[in-house]
Amino acid sequence: MNIDDSIAIVTGGASGLGAATVERLIAGGGRVGIFDLNETLGQALAAAHAPHTLFVRVDVSQEASVAAGVDAVKRAFGAPHICVNCAGIPGFVGRTVSKKGPFPLAEFAKVIDVNLVGTFNVARLAAADAPERAPRGERRARHHHQHGIARRLRRSDGAVRLCC
Repeated sequence: MNIDDSIAIVTGGASGLGAATVERLIAGGGRVGIFDLNETLGQALAAAHAPHTLFVRVDVSQEASVAAGVDAVKRAFGAPHICVNCAGIPGFVGRTVSKKGPFPLAEFAKVIDVNLVGTFNVARLAAADAPERAPRGERRARHHHQHGIARRLRRSDGAVRLCC
């Protein structure tokens, strides 16, 4: 995939796999919107790679937060071509039912909201402008996420389909 002059969003981009992905995209000539809750690390990474990066504090599980982040990237660089979802929180280990009672549903729901719903939330909002955007030399624009690759395929009628 040609990264040069591409615009990317990387969730969880302030540290770990996300930060490494940001570094790789910048090295390939891309511009990157770094989405994370860690403002200290996110701002530092963005400052180290200015003007090719933009940090936005985003909670991937919240639609309004993601929409505001995508809008900020679009204002700074244009519509994204690449979305890499690295945001995630560790799952809590526990028994369904223990001597203390049932496993707390709120703990389980938070993991699902961030790791599953958040991944889909960012992918769908990042891809929203795809039907209006002209292809960039490749027919497919790819969306990567932590568990595999989802491809955004443009159909002849202009619709966009996400598939794994």
